[in-house]
Amino acid sequence: MMAMGKTTPAFDRLVEQLAKLPGIGKRSAERIAFYILKQPVEDAMELTRAIDDMKKNVLHCTQCFNLSESDLCPICSDHARDQGLIMVIEQPSDAMTLETTGMYRGVYHVLMGAIAPLDDVGPGELNIHALLTRVKSGSVHEVILATNPTLEGDGTALYLSQELDKTGVKISRLARGMPTGSQLEMLSKAVLADAIEGRQQMG
Repeated sequence: MMAMGKTTPAFDRLVEQLAKLPGIGKRSAERIAFYILKQPVEDAMELTRAIDDMKKNVLHCTQCFNLSESDLCPICSDHARDQGLIMVIEQPSDAMTLETTGMYRGVYHVLMGAIAPLDDVGPGELNIHALLTRVKSGSVHEVILATNPTLEGDGTALYLSQELDKTGVKISRLARGMPTGSQLEMLSKAVLADAIEGRQQMG
């Protein structure tokens, strides 16, 4: 019989793994573990199958680096989207957030981060070369820089604007109604819609 206040090695392993998730501390991990423990076995196993399925089947779009289960993501393969309008974002989660506005009908390019010298993240660690290659193909008429309004995001946007300016493509930036230091995924649909609609040309 388990002593009062003690847990088992299996329970502790689950808590340890859950606590590694962003925004999940040890107490939250324990609550989630107890929740899973109380669920029927089939429901708990469905969670493990979903994680396994995601790790095996979800990859990055070969064109924009968004999440996909085939070479091209659903957005890049949608001929109804404006393939010549590219919005540059930091993470796949930003595309999910922006899509909820229903305001944007172009495609995306996911950098997979932002330039952050203190963290040893330079332009070479991001998908910047692939973006420049897409633009130089000649079919792109506008690039919208939608990096987060943070020090790193603004620095990345400045670097990109300088590089893109050499190609002659129109460059714009999301309107600055967004609070400085915020993350796109934390903003409301209304704020994001206004930011897209009121984007300003750079240069």
